[in-house]
Amino acid sequence: MFDKTIVNTLDAPAPIGPYAQAVKTGNLLFISGQIALVAETGELITSSIAEETHQVMKNLQAILKSENADFSNIIKTNIFLSGMEHFSIVNEVYGQYFSGDFPARETVAVKGLPRNVNVEISMIASV
Repeated sequence: MFDKTIVNTLDAPAPIGPYAQAVKTGNLLFISGQIALVAETGELITSSIAEETHQVMKNLQAILKSENADFSNIIKTNIFLSGMEHFSIVNEVYGQYFSGDFPARETVAVKGLPRNVNVEISMIASV
């Protein structure tokens, strides 16, 4: 049997399906894919791919903070895009949240994402 803790914070959007915001086991934190929902209002930010990506990163940051962690704790990132034409802007915004020692990552374009968003990002952190 392993130790598993469900992580939930009011500072990030509530899950829109049967999943947790994050699950912690040992020193690993598995953060579910985040989209550009604003936790306080439920508003979906889609004004631009840059703003959408910033909101996604803010949601991830809130979950990390709830576990006394930050982006320096990230070891793996998965980025899902609605189209590769968004890659350069998402990459630029994403990079602003790290100060070096970037985590492992892949970025893929998929046929569709929840709520028809353009970007969804999940992460694994060591906490």
